[in-house]
Amino acid sequence: MVSSGGRLKRFFIEQKCIPWSISHRFELLLERKLHFGSPFLYHLIRYGRLQSICTTVTAPPGHHFFGYYDKTPWSETGGRLLAHQASFNDRPPTADDTVKIGYIDISKPGEFNELATSKAWNWQQGSMLQWDPRSPNDRVYYNDRRNGSYVAIRRSAEVDEETVFDRPLYTISPDGSIAFSLNFSRLQTWRPGYGYAGVPDNMANIGHPDKDGIFKIDLDTGTSKLIVPLEQLASMDTLPGMRDTTHWINHIQVSPDGGKIAFFHIWQDSEHEWKVRFYNCRVDGSELKCILDTGDVSHYDWQDERHILVWAKNPVGPGTHFLLCDVETESSQIFAGELLGEDGHCSYSPDRKWILNDTYPDQHNMRTLMLVHRIDAKVIELDRFYSPKDKWWGEIRCDLHPRWNRDGTQVCVDSVHSGTRQMYLIDLRGII
Repeated sequence: MVSSGGRLKRFFIEQKCIPWSISHRFELLLERKLHFGSPFLYHLIRYGRLQSICTTVTAPPGHHFFGYYDKTPWSETGGRLLAHQASFNDRPPTADDTVKIGYIDISKPGEFNELATSKAWNWQQGSMLQWDPRSPNDRVYYNDRRNGSYVAIRRSAEVDEETVFDRPLYTISPDGSIAFSLNFSRLQTWRPGYGYAGVPDNMANIGHPDKDGIFKIDLDTGTSKLIVPLEQLASMDTLPGMRDTTHWINHIQVSPDGGKIAFFHIWQDSEHEWKVRFYNCRVDGSELKCILDTGDVSHYDWQDERHILVWAKNPVGPGTHFLLCDVETESSQIFAGELLGEDGHCSYSPDRKWILNDTYPDQHNMRTLMLVHRIDAKVIELDRFYSPKDKWWGEIRCDLHPRWNRDGTQVCVDSVHSGTRQMYLIDLRGII
């Protein structure tokens, strides 16, 4: 059902029968005047409600953020929200910069409870802070730099107790038994903002080493094993010039049932460009398959063990779209092509009925947060967030990176619309 405010917005902005000059003036009034000067009127016109459904959960002093969109900051009971706290917000972290690791008690918003500090972090993904699936109210994992190496830490939120793993982690299986790691030093060189500053890549002069790639970590024993070497990837369906350049891994994600992983294999195609192949395999590295080989692949999420939604160049037609890929048949089809026209951080709700998504800043420096129904592709716009690119872009940009809580009733985002980097909650009850 469309609200009266929504109908007014659609009439002036989206109807082709309205002259462009009128719709353009209305849009400027809405996004540049009313958004900042009359927020109640803005929300009434845009959403049919008098105020934002977005509430603040962190506050100055300090800048707070969680990190990426593929993890939930909520504890299992929903009472705690994991967060990073930084003392600055206007530059990339250096090797000397630390970030505080902690949580917010939902009943006491604005109070940050510090657990530890880390020297292995970035603005996009933080320190890979996440709850231990086997103790999701007490133990957390995060990355750190100790004795000249990147490591992973498992720490209790209740007592001063920790376990140190000799490799940093990227992602953890749903049952908490294994994790996966990659070379964050190499990532820092070739994709600044996703790697960490402070430890040189000891294989920097090797384009596709046979001793680097994706590592599986046994979280019971701490032992690790290389399961997908870069040399193996560089040798598969090799393109001209592919073996004479640098290769790396990014964006590993475990499937919902924990049986597979997907990831990006990336190589430097020219001085200013790279190419991406999208792969999946079993968690032991076997059954390695290329899902997409179009060179242009971005954010994704597993729908189930067989299907992945990903923003990528269409392998069988023009344009870049959200594609629903079948990892068994290696086929794909466009999802919501007429409604979703740009890249976003997509993730499925716990019940797999809804897709949470966002956008990059538009011409008004506004990011849009939305829900998309999986079956009929119905789009529900939730809110818009001011994010000026002249202040926060490149490595220090603040993407919304929307994440679900564990029962699909709330969403958490990072945003700089207040002038500081903070975390916000959106309640979905009554909306879906």
